Amino acid sequence: MIRLYGLLFLIDLVMLVVALIDCLSTDEYAVRNLPKLAWVFIILLFSPVGWIAWFVAGRPQQPAHAGAGAQWRPGAGFPEEQRPSRRQVAPDDDPEFLRDLARNRRADEEMFSKWEADLRRREEELRKRDEEKGE
Repeated sequence: MIRLYGLLFLIDLVMLVVALIDCLSTDEYAVRNLPKLAWVFIILLFSPVGWIAWFVAGRPQQPAHAGAGAQWRPGAGFPEEQRPSRRQVAPDDDPEFLRDLARNRRADEEMFSKWEADLRRREEELRKRDEEKGE
């Protein structure tokens, strides 16, 4: 009976270490359901339930149809079939951007001229009020 408990303890210890190493070596964005730090605490504090939960619910799932290296990672660029088809154009070469820029400039100039006209009108009203009070 002692040998059985010893074997179970050894299996638990080995799986705990494997789960902990797997969790720590997994990228933060790939961990499922909880933050990586929470998984580390769960694995360490709730053995054997912690490492079983990690393998069932926390470990990243590998796509069944994709081989090694087929999973996209941030910073790795686009796989060829997912590459954007539109060529990127600099803003000063993009006709749509230039049209929007000109349209926005005209709208700003119109608004500015309305503000100037309103300011002149208000100044004139204040001048008339001051002249009426002064007389």
